[in-house]
Amino acid sequence: MAVGIHKVTEDFEKLLSKYTGAPYVVAVDNQSNALFLSLMYENVKGKTITIPNRTYPSVPCEIIHAGAKVEFKEIEGTTLTGSYNLEGSNVWDAALSFTHNMYKPNTHMCISFTGPYKHFKLSKGGAILTDNEEAYKWFKKARFSGRGECSYHEDDFDVNPVIGWNFYMMPELAARGVLLMAQFYNIDGTPKVNDDLTLPYPDLSKFKCYK
Repeated sequence: MAVGIHKVTEDFEKLLSKYTGAPYVVAVDNQSNALFLSLMYENVKGKTITIPNRTYPSVPCEIIHAGAKVEFKEIEGTTLTGSYNLEGSNVWDAALSFTHNMYKPNTHMCISFTGPYKHFKLSKGGAILTDNEEAYKWFKKARFSGRGECSYHEDDFDVNPVIGWNFYMMPELAARGVLLMAQFYNIDGTPKVNDDLTLPYPDLSKFKCYK
């Protein structure tokens, strides 16, 4: 359980869990890092991960950083709508989705709060939605330099050790997220439903750097 200033990040995660329908939520500093952590947990090193040829450029970057190869599949038109599976894994890029009960069982869905086009305009941030308790515990420590959500002077790093990264969502940003969650509910307390977003993206398959 989070203590001190870290409790507000946990409070934000609980609100996201209630709204999205995901049993567990782990907030991070951006969605790209959410994808990376999810791929690392899935141990995709040496595998081939297939994604749409039109998507945000960080997606193939995170696949490569996780040790996998990228394969692009061509989609119609120049735009991408909603969420999609990084085929070859249980990871989903849900940057263009944010709505009530959006969670798909047996997946790690990565959502984004960064940029002016998202439903949840938090300025920066992301989260992993999952129903895997083991993955949830790993994500929590992996995003926070292997730390628990307490003072590092008091932490026991040998309890469920993880060699982590510095991807933690800062409590002050999470506090803003807690306040902004109200926009996704009607006055009577019922949750609002948001349509998937559609955005144009370049054809990444033509660039040699992703080969």
